[in-house]
Amino acid sequence: MKRIGILGGTFDPPHLGHLIIAEEVRLALELDEIWFIPTYTPPHKDDAKTEVHDRIKMIELAIETNPYFKISTIEIKRSGKSYTIDTMKELTTLHPDYEFYFLIGADMVEYLPKWHRIDELIKLVPFVGVKRSGYKLATDYNILTVNIPLIDISSTEIRNRLQNKRSAKYLVPERVYAYIRGERLYGFEGSN
Repeated sequence: MKRIGILGGTFDPPHLGHLIIAEEVRLALELDEIWFIPTYTPPHKDDAKTEVHDRIKMIELAIETNPYFKISTIEIKRSGKSYTIDTMKELTTLHPDYEFYFLIGADMVEYLPKWHRIDELIKLVPFVGVKRSGYKLATDYNILTVNIPLIDISSTEIRNRLQNKRSAKYLVPERVYAYIRGERLYGFEGSN
């Protein structure tokens, strides 16, 4: 039975924090693969700041050197707002012989009571919570926890830096940074 970690998100842009979370959880839980699942429109956030094809390309560039990392466009194909319960039901139907684990940061652990059909979802897939600066891994829900190096990077911070003509170098993989620069995403200008 394959053991698959699911890391969902907007990935706008994908950054080193995403990759560290994925690799640390993969190793700690001895998972076979980590699947990055970009949302089309997340139910709890504003719309993505970039086009879907740009976000997919950036994820592909971010994970290309790790053979254990894959991308799944299951939520993109469904379009519209995506709820984790729908995604996990579809994945378990498509792959009944796989065991899935859903990775979330501590910010989302605190938000779990507000997730769509959380009581049903928590029975369908085990959640794996990882530390994030400024948040606790405290919840009434039964979740696995994995300690990871605390890297305080957010996609919002990266977008803000670029919009303010500040460098985001070393916060995202070099190939992702080159793509952002080449496509002039997030208001990227000049040499930042």
